[in-house]
Amino acid sequence: MDLLEETVVPEAARDIKQEAREFAAEHIEPNAAEYYERGEYPVDILEQGMEAGLVAQDIGEEYGGRGLSLQQVLAMAEEFYKADAGIALTLQLASFGAEMLEDHGNEEQKEEYLRPVAENEQLTGLAVSEPETGSDMAGMQTTAEKDGDEYVLNGEKYWIGNGVEADWVTVYAKTGDDPNNRYGNYSLFIVPTDTDGYDAEHIPEKMGFRASKQAHIVFDDCRVPEENVIGHEGAGFYMLAEFFNHGRVIVAGHGLGLAAAAIEEGWDFVHDREAFGKSVDEFQAVQHKLADMRMEFESARALTWRAADKVANQENAGFWAAMAKTKATEVSTQCAEKGMQLHGGRSVLTENRISRVYRDVRIPVIYEGANDIQRNLIYSQTPQ
Repeated sequence: MDLLEETVVPEAARDIKQEAREFAAEHIEPNAAEYYERGEYPVDILEQGMEAGLVAQDIGEEYGGRGLSLQQVLAMAEEFYKADAGIALTLQLASFGAEMLEDHGNEEQKEEYLRPVAENEQLTGLAVSEPETGSDMAGMQTTAEKDGDEYVLNGEKYWIGNGVEADWVTVYAKTGDDPNNRYGNYSLFIVPTDTDGYDAEHIPEKMGFRASKQAHIVFDDCRVPEENVIGHEGAGFYMLAEFFNHGRVIVAGHGLGLAAAAIEEGWDFVHDREAFGKSVDEFQAVQHKLADMRMEFESARALTWRAADKVANQENAGFWAAMAKTKATEVSTQCAEKGMQLHGGRSVLTENRISRVYRDVRIPVIYEGANDIQRNLIYSQTPQ
């Protein structure tokens, strides 16, 4: 069963898809259960991904990357997440947020900060969410106040990938307080993690994505030079909104990979087990569950790949990105639930992969904008 077959994938993305599939089979899948149990950051697999040219390569060739397209990164995401979500997220977070620096930063910033990430000499991260605020990007409270030729950051960020491991992070902070211009009150900053006043620690154990580490960051009079503003002051919300359109398509790929894993686990289990004198797959109720899983998966995958083209071409990108992210991540939860039902009592054993998938699928429905927020976007941006 090849659920992630390539016919819906553009030809330009098929080679990288194959590279990702081979890497996942050799390095991710054999180590997934161990890393899930240990809950450790998979440094060795990250380094292997770098050596294979599969980490941070969405950055352009002029800055040391491969210039991978949105469709190519999506093709990688499907394959990686089918093998293991936690390890996959670690691989794909290595350059998270760097796209905004590439699109809106100046040449000096790109040479100093972007190139080392593309050349796999540094890691980066994106700090947006806060302990009390997740999806409301115009409600974040971390501030950046101008003081001479510096900005002074104060506040907290939460759920930040690579907040501990990164060499620098892109920080979203409040620089204005105009109630009539909520969206123009925010800016983006390059913040090296060795800056005084930057303190990060890993968030305690999570039920899923255990091989990926997120951090709680505290900024206490953390000073950065004004040269570290990306683009210009007040443009942060708009840059971030554009970036998340791309990111949500990739998150749809996260859902597709997880859904594929759930379907395969359910299919294999019922075909290898007998009950009441016959193979479990012969029961009509079982067949219907598998049929529903496959139909929902195929519809989500078709929508996701259509959305990838729409977003890449800037055709009502927010609408298509929100639909793909919502549909694919919710299909993954549905497939995991049915996969658990097909496994019966054995579904709760941690040695069975379906239990890991079941816990992992709960997370992509939340990050990069919870799905209730995505529904707001779908409604408000529906073409008239």
